[in-house]
Amino acid sequence: MDRRTFLGLGLSAAVWPTLGRAAPVRPERVRLRELGIVIGELATGPYNSITDVEGVQVGHLTLIEEGGPVRTGVTAIVPRTPAFAADFTLNGNGELMGVGSMRRTGLLAGPVLFTNTSSVGAVYDGAVEWMLARDPDLFKSDLQPAPIVGETWAAFLHDEVGRHVRPEHAVAALDAVRDGPVAEGCVGGGTGMRAYSFKAGIGTASRKIPCGDQVYTVGVLVQANFGRRPQLRVDGVPVGREITDLMPARGGKSKSLIAAVATDAPLIPIQLQRVCKRVALGMARTGAISTQGSGDLWLAFSTASPEPPDALTMLSDRWISGVFQGVIEATEEAILNSLTTAHTMTGRGGNTIHALPLDRLLEIMRAYGRLK
Repeated sequence: MDRRTFLGLGLSAAVWPTLGRAAPVRPERVRLRELGIVIGELATGPYNSITDVEGVQVGHLTLIEEGGPVRTGVTAIVPRTPAFAADFTLNGNGELMGVGSMRRTGLLAGPVLFTNTSSVGAVYDGAVEWMLARDPDLFKSDLQPAPIVGETWAAFLHDEVGRHVRPEHAVAALDAVRDGPVAEGCVGGGTGMRAYSFKAGIGTASRKIPCGDQVYTVGVLVQANFGRRPQLRVDGVPVGREITDLMPARGGKSKSLIAAVATDAPLIPIQLQRVCKRVALGMARTGAISTQGSGDLWLAFSTASPEPPDALTMLSDRWISGVFQGVIEATEEAILNSLTTAHTMTGRGGNTIHALPLDRLLEIMRAYGRLK
């Protein structure tokens, strides 16, 4: 297949299979902690990323048509499977395709991918192709394997009607998965997204959870596309009320948050659903209320049991509050990372979404006594 056929977008399109911190994140944009802003009390993992959970890898495929209407991509999360899993819907104006088998069995048996709304089917098709290429006998097992695909609406910057994501783009994102640092902001499925009327997209964070003589890790990856400007809070500071300019050039709405939570703590599905619900609290700490039109859909999985065991090992509920705290803190920081790493972008019809100005953010945080 030649390059033009692969892109499916014409010669003016640009495709970035993003690895680690590679293109197209611009160097002037940084993560929240690089600004000196620390969320919560728990320690982070070495990368402060969902990939701090052993057995979890992330890759992106970013699609940008320079001078054109394409601002989208695919973000792939590949855990060690099968893994105990569960999902939770806070507000259901969105899609998390492929969760049926997971809900029936309590097991995640494929990768998780995020993209824009009209591309869910193509991404699912590509993910199945990728799975079959790795295991031609995939569907002969007792466990029904299925990828899970989530979406948020990118139409302000992106041509949703054109359905520019192809199955091969999902394959490329899955082929790009790696351990280590994860690119954030305007990459992968988050390329065309925004939060609180600022440019946003993909964000991630992690926390270490002390549980007696064991220390577990929880990591969160979000695709942020929600919230109204006056709602935005950073570590409790009403930043959105202080920055009232730099609004999207032609209005428009953003509503949804999709998220994946990973942990190496030995949690069973009923515990993982409780873990999922705590994403809502992390989201709320950034100011959001989950509006009527919002698609706030999340899943959580545990890598502790790579094969369905005959006898279960599970974390005692006496320790699970620590996991809850880790999810809340990591979700809050992941959302804020999606804002501080994203850059200003112009897309479909000349529509522009501005980046959160980091210099003004720091001034506001100092004025409220959060920074020296």
